[in-house]
Amino acid sequence: MDPLSGFLGSLLWWLFFLYILMWPQLQYRQLQIMRAKLLAKIAKKRNSTVITMIHRQESIGFFGIPVYKFISVEDSEEILRAIRAAPKDKPIDLIIHTPGGLVLAATQIARALKEHPAETRVIVPHYAMSGGTLIALAADRIIMDPNAVLGPVDPQLGQYPAPSIVKAVEQKGAEKVDDQTLILADVAKKAIKQVQDFVFYLLKDRYGEEKARQLAQTLTEGRWTHDYPITVDHAKEMGLHVETDVPEEVYALMELYKQPVRQRGTVEFMPYPVKQEGAK
Repeated sequence: MDPLSGFLGSLLWWLFFLYILMWPQLQYRQLQIMRAKLLAKIAKKRNSTVITMIHRQESIGFFGIPVYKFISVEDSEEILRAIRAAPKDKPIDLIIHTPGGLVLAATQIARALKEHPAETRVIVPHYAMSGGTLIALAADRIIMDPNAVLGPVDPQLGQYPAPSIVKAVEQKGAEKVDDQTLILADVAKKAIKQVQDFVFYLLKDRYGEEKARQLAQTLTEGRWTHDYPITVDHAKEMGLHVETDVPEEVYALMELYKQPVRQRGTVEFMPYPVKQEGAK
């Protein structure tokens, strides 16, 4: 074989290999650019600082390995920096899509959002469960898609809901459980009170003390399972102030956070054909 031909063949093979390796990164970079442009458009239209916390799988590693995300300390650090950098006289729009995460991180974000001097708005296009709901409660306005949901904010200790631990000990009797379970129940009671007190702090200025305490108890007492979906109608029945005018640009933004494609998509969509005006 001609040495030059062999060299070119090897070079092409290595270029192809590098392309396969780098393709997920190139795709992700393109998505970042598109997201940045759309966020700038939303910020200009709404005259606000726009912050996002969107937790979905993303194929950003070698071979497109999906990464799963939840509210983390890193999230709180970044959002706190964004809130500090936001103009004090301009609104903040925080777009949330999350299954929840660390109570510590969610609490930090919620407190910083509440303390922002100008209006704050949390936008929920699909769901904001657990810690996401805690953050939403801190905002002056909660804007949800008509089919979006929030969730209870009862604290979880490991794999068990704190209210269920307390209830189990009460039903069985303290004298019939071991010391470890009693300690766990004590921690559970403290966790429930801490979250209730924080929810009350978030709501009291807008809802009044009596309503704020009622909402804080309802959302933390373990009335439902932790993944119970609180719909827009249910939230309104509870007395939460919820709006449904999600900007169209937010839906377009969510399209740029696609789940990783494996063999085929599980959902397909064909828009209804609309005739052009004057067409026959």
